[in-house]
Amino acid sequence: MDNAIYATLTRQSGLMKEMGVVANNIANANTTGFRREGVIFAEHLSALDRRGETLSMAHARGRLIDLRQGVLTQTNGSFDLAIEGEGYFALETPDGLRLSRAGAFIPSPEGELMTADGYRLLDAGQAPVMIPPGASAVSVGTDGTMSANGIPFGQIGLFGQPEGTQLTHQGGTLFQLDADPEPLEEARIRQGFLEESNVDPVFEITRMIEVQRAYELGQSFLDREDQRIRNVITAMTR
Repeated sequence: MDNAIYATLTRQSGLMKEMGVVANNIANANTTGFRREGVIFAEHLSALDRRGETLSMAHARGRLIDLRQGVLTQTNGSFDLAIEGEGYFALETPDGLRLSRAGAFIPSPEGELMTADGYRLLDAGQAPVMIPPGASAVSVGTDGTMSANGIPFGQIGLFGQPEGTQLTHQGGTLFQLDADPEPLEEARIRQGFLEESNVDPVFEITRMIEVQRAYELGQSFLDREDQRIRNVITAMTR
């Protein structure tokens, strides 16, 4: 039965990781631009004997990012921006360039558009977006072109993930790309809108219950097996 214990332990470890991911999804159900995550399980087979019998173990090897677009909610904020279709905003962070779908920006005293965390929004040339001094009635076109009083002064960059590259969730709404992002022309920006999280709370709560029940069943098996082993040891030492 040792093999069954090992297999159950690997299953329990994977379920714990999945529970953490589900809990994080629920916690960010109302976070602007958040992307739901799931757990990728892999099966590991180990040979037991020469007859070809194997032991199968589950391994939670990584996370899967759900890139489906969330609902766009109208806010009428001049610097609230939502991307319609594929694409990301580029942000300058202390750790380097990061991508995000969260489009709630505020102008700094110097006129730079920034996130609430102080990350600067970048334009098509990956330079900080600047609002000219004294500019009023700032408008943003669907292609990211920014205008003040009808005069264009810059263009917000929209970037995509090149084929064959890896997108890694860095926490919150930030993503890291293992290569330079490529400019996008098909994506559209909608001013005065924000993209909501694509998390479905009902689905996540249902999944959390399923994972919890599966974990409890595994724990019940381990408890019974532990008691069986103790009984055998006691009987043999009498």
